[in-house]
Amino acid sequence: MSSRTRSATAAVAVAPPHAHDRRGFWRILLAVVTALPMLAKGLFYLLSPVEGDASFTESVAAFQDHRDLLEAMKWLDAVFVVTLIPATIGVAWVARRGAPRLTTAGAVLALTGFFTGIALLGGVETPATVTVQHDLDAGAMAGLDDALQHEPLLGIASLLFIAAVVLGLGLLGAALKRSQSVPTWAAVAVMVGAATHPFIPSSVGQGIGLLVAAAGFAAVSVALVRMADDDFDLPPISTDAA
Repeated sequence: MSSRTRSATAAVAVAPPHAHDRRGFWRILLAVVTALPMLAKGLFYLLSPVEGDASFTESVAAFQDHRDLLEAMKWLDAVFVVTLIPATIGVAWVARRGAPRLTTAGAVLALTGFFTGIALLGGVETPATVTVQHDLDAGAMAGLDDALQHEPLLGIASLLFIAAVVLGLGLLGAALKRSQSVPTWAAVAVMVGAATHPFIPSSVGQGIGLLVAAAGFAAVSVALVRMADDDFDLPPISTDAA
């Protein structure tokens, strides 16, 4: 490497005088967000009166008997949907330097599936939930739910989302373990808690599985909090002067 190249590299790595360094803000914000989605979704499933394989009619009947839970479940699901993608980025950010190839593979799978699922699937307000909350005609809404269930585009989105949970987060958990950026138990929690979720029919079992994953994500949050700013990102190169 020439002396000119070394000098240029060193110049980039050192913040200029009076630079507005906000790496700490972004690092702590990412740490907070990373801890939220699996915890919120785990609590969602523990509260849910509906089993994972319940039909539309069974879901509406269960929600009718537990109207008091719907508002809390809606907000927990909203937290999950809003924070899932940045939290996945947080996991990848912690693992990337110690296991770059494994992290890249896991992040590509996970983020592709999560972006697709969140953009195309029903989201927080499902037909069964809306039917109960707004006293809609259950027969008409059952037809809407059936049409959505048989829509090929949504079927593909569902498969990609499941692949993101099982394969994408599984690889990211393996990357965390290989990078030794979090304790081994935390890496295993990300792998096992997420991967088992789609295959457990009981909502309580699904909730427990996601709470296990939430413990692993929380360990990633701790790693982000403890991380030095220089390990988190390069320093700023501008003072944002007018």
